Amino acid sequence: MTRAQTKERNRRALLDAAREAVSRDGHRARLDDIARDAGLTTGAVYSLFGSKNALLVELVADELAPYYAGFDAAVPGDLDLAGAVDAFARHYRRTCDAPDARPQLSFQLSLLDMALRDPDLHARLAASVRSHEERLAALFTGRRHGPPPAATVTPAQAKRLATALRALLVGLSQGVTLGLAPDATERFFADAARALAVPDVLGPP
Repeated sequence: MTRAQTKERNRRALLDAAREAVSRDGHRARLDDIARDAGLTTGAVYSLFGSKNALLVELVADELAPYYAGFDAAVPGDLDLAGAVDAFARHYRRTCDAPDARPQLSFQLSLLDMALRDPDLHARLAASVRSHEERLAALFTGRRHGPPPAATVTPAQAKRLATALRALLVGLSQGVTLGLAPDATERFFADAARALAVPDVLGPP
């Protein structure tokens, strides 16, 4: 095994161990336990990630990567804004039916609890969320919207829409996963999301 392969294997082992520890222990998750469960030392964490909090932020990015890849694939580039928002919301609803939806929600809530207790982790996670919102905004920027002659969504408008959509769909998906929104179908998600793709939310160009 090459040095690069060993590094990647250790990185993967630490990410997997961190996810298990956070899901199991929440804010009580200890770096020593994460390293032990990965079959490594705490020195490996510092060498590969720099800190426990950096490891956790990398874990969030690792968890979200497949979801964002799915979003990109689910929203064709030729759709107008309403169509793109509709497709995005429907895809988001389908993720609620994934076999790991409940463990994923448990992990997310545990990590949020940790962030509320740790200012450094809070700042790092906030920066991660902002970067994901920027990626979502890029998905909508430049799309046509409104009656003819149609305007195009500016980066500033796309950013406002991305913030609103994230808040809406995260809340709805948590409700579905917890069994609190049994009637929140794909159609419901899509209708609610399209209600945000309007001038009052988009704001000025």
